[in-house]
Amino acid sequence: MEKNLEFPDLLRLIDERSTAFRAAVAAAPSLDVQVPTCPEWTLFDLVKHLGGGDRFWAAIVGAGPADAPPAEAAAARAALEVPREREALLAWLAESTELLLSTLREAGPDAGCWAWWSGLQTPRTSGGVARHRVQESAVHTYDARLAAGAPEPLPAEVALDGVEEFLFTCVATSSAWPHKPTAFDFHATEGRSWRLTLDGDGARSARIPAPTAATGEDQGAAGISIHGTASELVLHLYDRLPSDSLRADGDAGLWDVLRAWEPEN
Repeated sequence: MEKNLEFPDLLRLIDERSTAFRAAVAAAPSLDVQVPTCPEWTLFDLVKHLGGGDRFWAAIVGAGPADAPPAEAAAARAALEVPREREALLAWLAESTELLLSTLREAGPDAGCWAWWSGLQTPRTSGGVARHRVQESAVHTYDARLAAGAPEPLPAEVALDGVEEFLFTCVATSSAWPHKPTAFDFHATEGRSWRLTLDGDGARSARIPAPTAATGEDQGAAGISIHGTASELVLHLYDRLPSDSLRADGDAGLWDVLRAWEPEN
């Protein structure tokens, strides 16, 4: 079974996706263009969000273990001063990313810190932060390229880790699933699959063997199975692509039930 990305790979991918994001911003016709996937934001707003997020998480990792967002992080976000001129804005964005990367390097992968996720499947550590920031940078690079009129899929290396990272970070909970127990299977055409199980113990995910021509797929094991490229799966999970962009087998209504669920933790 494929291993998770190592910490140096996560730092490399944050750098790569942030560099691609800046290139998209530099190529856009204007900083005032609307971002179709974030309809209330202009491209400038998107830059402020990503750069501010880099600085926010740098402050969180730098503050160490905490039960709530540390004051340093809140102060970093409140004190944001973002230049409006494009060249200066790009320089500010590069500085924001380097601040995050240098803080993560200094902390190493196992340093504890506050995080908004449950901690069930994604640790509240600098390594967990790095893994999530790869996806933040990648998805917002897609947003920026779309705003500039030249969208591209997420790189396979990023997207394959991104499906699992989303399920482990954004979905995992110990809050009881208030409906009949079920499972969601996600199959990436690149050959990796995951199962999200929902029952009285909450929501948790695991890798499962990918279906093959010889083994087929056990249609009775999951309430719904979703198929697409890893990039399509990630972008769908983040509401960037509609459900008709992927193939779904089973009870399509389960997806709406899952999205409407608001677990307590």
